[in-house]
Amino acid sequence: MNEETDRLKNLLESYIAREMPLDGPLESQTLFEAMRYTLDAPGKRVRPVLLLLTCKAVGGDENEALPYACAIELIHNYSLIHDDLPAMDNDDMRRGKLTNHKVFGEAMAILAGDGLLSAAFEIMHRDYLKYLDDSEALARRLRAGYAIASGCGIDGMVAGQVADIEAEGTDVSIELLDYIHMKKTAALIRAAVSAGAYLGGANEQAALAFTKYGENLGLAFQITDDILDYGSEEGKASYPAVQGLGVSCARLEELTERAVRAAESAEGTNKQYVDLLTEMALSLSKRVK
Repeated sequence: MNEETDRLKNLLESYIAREMPLDGPLESQTLFEAMRYTLDAPGKRVRPVLLLLTCKAVGGDENEALPYACAIELIHNYSLIHDDLPAMDNDDMRRGKLTNHKVFGEAMAILAGDGLLSAAFEIMHRDYLKYLDDSEALARRLRAGYAIASGCGIDGMVAGQVADIEAEGTDVSIELLDYIHMKKTAALIRAAVSAGAYLGGANEQAALAFTKYGENLGLAFQITDDILDYGSEEGKASYPAVQGLGVSCARLEELTERAVRAAESAEGTNKQYVDLLTEMALSLSKRVK
């Protein structure tokens, strides 16, 4: 990340700290501790930063987009907590720390994930209520909220997780693998970019271009993860396991190029922020975890 993306990330961190305090009522103190335990783990905040960058790219106000950037980060962290549970991926470590259920127990980890998901929608709905007398501003926010809801729901992230679980131990076709990761990973990244475009008031052509950017970036993001994890995860459906390492690397490059072209094709945008989006796509494809 560069100076501007760091600034946006820090703005987000301050917003999260205000919206998700370290402590709550005495009766639910453990719940707040469990939610903040995962939220405070080191992370790049990729999805909310993408949302903020896209909003800025189409001329929007970063402060108006913060509730939605926060919401998508809470949703992402809820998914991490639930993914790590013994009934799912059964992981002991996440981002260099013990996973949530290892610290707080399975029941509290489930509730912490539920709390983060619920809080995400509370934050967005609270913002809607401020614009009941401004139909245009409210419409932008509703479109952004719907993009986020559909990205994490039964036709998005949850659908991908179900397909991934059911595919374990089977011979997975490239078509099924694409379905899994377009839903499980790319859907929420696409949602972040689309939400940012809607909040910034993008025209139809720009909104569609950024949606294509998000889809290609999302799938490239997963392929990069699969390449980095190749050989360390037994029985998991991955691109190198299905297509081989060479083909996977070539497809990663192709998807990244498509993402860059899509962002650059958006009309009526701020070049500085489009350049930052293209730089982010390139850097994410070359990350080393």
